[in-house]
Amino acid sequence: MSDDLIFYTNPMSRGRIVRWMLEEVGVPYVTESLDYGTTMKAPAYLAINPMGKVPAIRHGSTVVTEGGAICAYLADAFPAAGLAPPLGDRRRGAYYRWMFFAAGPVESAVTNKSLGFEVPAGRELMAGYGSFAHVMDALEIAVSGTPYIAGDRFSAADVYFGSQIGWGLQFGTMEKRPAFEAYWSRLVDRPAAVRAREIDDALIAAQAAKG
Repeated sequence: MSDDLIFYTNPMSRGRIVRWMLEEVGVPYVTESLDYGTTMKAPAYLAINPMGKVPAIRHGSTVVTEGGAICAYLADAFPAAGLAPPLGDRRRGAYYRWMFFAAGPVESAVTNKSLGFEVPAGRELMAGYGSFAHVMDALEIAVSGTPYIAGDRFSAADVYFGSQIGWGLQFGTMEKRPAFEAYWSRLVDRPAAVRAREIDDALIAAQAAKG
């Protein structure tokens, strides 16, 4: 089925997370690079993702969108890569917990902070993430107890969770806490992460050369 794995992306998007995950999985895939406002909103792609956003994958007849969901799907679809704790393994709880914490509270808190929005005092219960400060404190706990999110082994949750922290440190949308920097340092030079960055950076350069 790996011959039928198609990756829809743009090199300047969250698709970079999925590129890293695909390189970790190590199976052949075809890249369909889409442009904002044109091919990403065209009927052919809207049939894949009605939101007109990337990333997305098509694996045979199965379509998956949303970065966290794609990472989780690929880990289960290709178990030989060892990127998810086995079913029944207690580490699966931490794997799911922090994968979806990154997809929900972290994404929302960081986006709102970047846009200049803060939850009004006394209204924290109405926001799923409470406050930006609470999210940062929870992140620090998550990366401090074990080498990786789900324990002592790297997993797909580290691809997704780690990407959020890596971007946060790079673009200044997260505090540069020592725990965050130490965690990211364990991920950033993984061979698959390096390959993924090189592929997407080359695509960006090629797009720039076209004008």
